[in-house]
Amino acid sequence: MVLGCLVGVIFKDGSIIAGIHTKDLGVIGMLVIRLLKTLAAPLILFAILDAFVKTHIQGRDGVRLISICMVNLSVAFLIGLTILNVFKPGHSWRDHMETLKLEVGAGELRQPGEEISLSPIENLTRYVPSSLVEPFLSNNVATIVLCGLMGGAALRAVRRKQESEGTLSIDTVERFVESTLDVLMLMLEWVTRMVPLAVFGLVAQVVGSTGLHVFQILGVYLVTILAGLSIHALLYYPAVAYFYGGKSPQVYLGGGADAVFTGLSCNSSLATVPVTLQCLRDNMGVSDKSARLAACVGTNLNNDGITLYEAMTALFLAQAVGWDLGLQAQIGILLASLMASVGIAGIPEAGLIVLPLVLTSAGLPEALVATLIPLILPVEWLIARCRSGVNVLSDMVVAIALDATGSKGQEEEH
Repeated sequence: MVLGCLVGVIFKDGSIIAGIHTKDLGVIGMLVIRLLKTLAAPLILFAILDAFVKTHIQGRDGVRLISICMVNLSVAFLIGLTILNVFKPGHSWRDHMETLKLEVGAGELRQPGEEISLSPIENLTRYVPSSLVEPFLSNNVATIVLCGLMGGAALRAVRRKQESEGTLSIDTVERFVESTLDVLMLMLEWVTRMVPLAVFGLVAQVVGSTGLHVFQILGVYLVTILAGLSIHALLYYPAVAYFYGGKSPQVYLGGGADAVFTGLSCNSSLATVPVTLQCLRDNMGVSDKSARLAACVGTNLNNDGITLYEAMTALFLAQAVGWDLGLQAQIGILLASLMASVGIAGIPEAGLIVLPLVLTSAGLPEALVATLIPLILPVEWLIARCRSGVNVLSDMVVAIALDATGSKGQEEEH
């Protein structure tokens, strides 16, 4: 990452050597990330199927998962609201909007497409695919998880039926699932060896094209958002991992470093799922059951980075234009942020695309939204990667908490 920044600052978007530009480094790095995304969807499916084959997943495990995710999300919202309401950083932009537009060189606003909605019903309908192939083409994690859960439950039901009948042809299917997962994990190991090169290339491309001068201009906004994300990810999460899960910060942050830096570089917690699984099992000693439940089944619930970003950015921009929203309006923004995070699986730059919907839900006119959002685009690449890093840390802390909760439940039963 450091070398990528240096190359981007020195060569900008020009030629480095032999006609190779920083843009070319980014293209090469993106190939590695595409391979990770290619492996992520089938790996999630087969990891869930294999979990049903090897372990006993109960309904209360799902209740624990949702409960832990909701607690984490509530803390994230509390952090964001506290920072925005106590310090009111958006006020620093008042009366400076025209100057900011000229200095930043605002980009083009990306409008949300038909696949984006804040409606719970519309989001729910997209979880049911029209074919078995569709979820893998669109990287719709929620639908892939749904297929995995249905398939796993069916495998278990068929096994019980065949055991009662004295036939066990289902063994062949279960061995196929186990072997396929082993093959996917080996392919993953090969790809992850190339991740550092991808990090270098992507960072060089982004820094080379945008430069670092915009950080000073948009400093207040950038510090505000990164402060909220950092407090949640680097203080709250390690505290939960240590006091509740028994994992020291060295184990949690150090053992999960590969997954976190992969998320930071490729800007996708989905693509990072395979690496997250490896870190949880190999570096932190988390059980397979908890790791798969959090990183595979719960990956669409552990979007603390996106929800916190949506809420803080909406409140910051509202303050910047003189809209000091009351508690009811702020709660409305939180709910809109939550619904946005649930319905955006597999969509690149999802956090930014759904932001117009969150802002308009707070009552800001569409014309004003179209003016505000382009101002933050020059630093969006950095914030987007930090969001992905927070989502990865969220997956890991949920897995640790699930493991600790499961262990305590077993001790009580004994």
